[in-house]
Amino acid sequence: MTRADDAWPEGERLRRALGPEWTTLMDALTGTMFCAKDVTGRYVVVNQAFVDRTGERSRRAVVGRRAEHLFPAHLASHYAAQDEAVLTSGEPLRRELELISRPGGPPGWYLSSKVPVRDEGELVGLVSVSEDLRARDADDATLRSLHRVAALVAARLSGPLPVAAMAEAAGCSPSTLDRRMRRVFALSPQQYVLRCRVDRAAALLSAGDLPLAEVATAAGFYDQAVLTRTFGRLTGETPAQFRRRTSGTPRRPVG
Repeated sequence: MTRADDAWPEGERLRRALGPEWTTLMDALTGTMFCAKDVTGRYVVVNQAFVDRTGERSRRAVVGRRAEHLFPAHLASHYAAQDEAVLTSGEPLRRELELISRPGGPPGWYLSSKVPVRDEGELVGLVSVSEDLRARDADDATLRSLHRVAALVAARLSGPLPVAAMAEAAGCSPSTLDRRMRRVFALSPQQYVLRCRVDRAAALLSAGDLPLAEVATAAGFYDQAVLTRTFGRLTGETPAQFRRRTSGTPRRPVG
């Protein structure tokens, strides 16, 4: 997946730890982005789905570079913080829900996981996969039930949304609802609600000058602090930073 003259010691060790069979398998994924980074943060192995998200045309243009060379600053710093946490603790990051910008298009939701890689017991890097959460195929009955759930969530997003109420709207048990939502959206019911709340907050932040405390209430967060903490964890930037980046004109101070 890389040329021999692209090699460097840290990268060679990570490639050796991964093995050719594993990286070839990851290269076959089309709906999931895959990358491997060495301990210095350089990309060692990437698949085409990952290249497509960077806006580059080839792996050659990505391998050997770092996140800050390929992504907006707010995303690059977010990825670097995740990597540092994984490499420092030695513990994986699993199924983190993230709102990620797509080159030339609107942001998209992904589930990302990062796992440390060791060679002879020594940490040599990490691997990362990000699954694009676009709706999957499902039978008509499942889609109808989830349409009712989506309508309920949209109508009651600013208030509490227990899973039992969502299951009642779907006409099934909570466990069946969980299976259906994971099948179609790859999200649990709670993750789906969180995704909708962040989507609504993002829309309100982009559309006007509504104070952050009111954005939090309208999107169903307990208060502005919870909005700021959750929005930052899922998007890599604060609500105020997101507003400045997505608004076309300067705005008065809010919140």
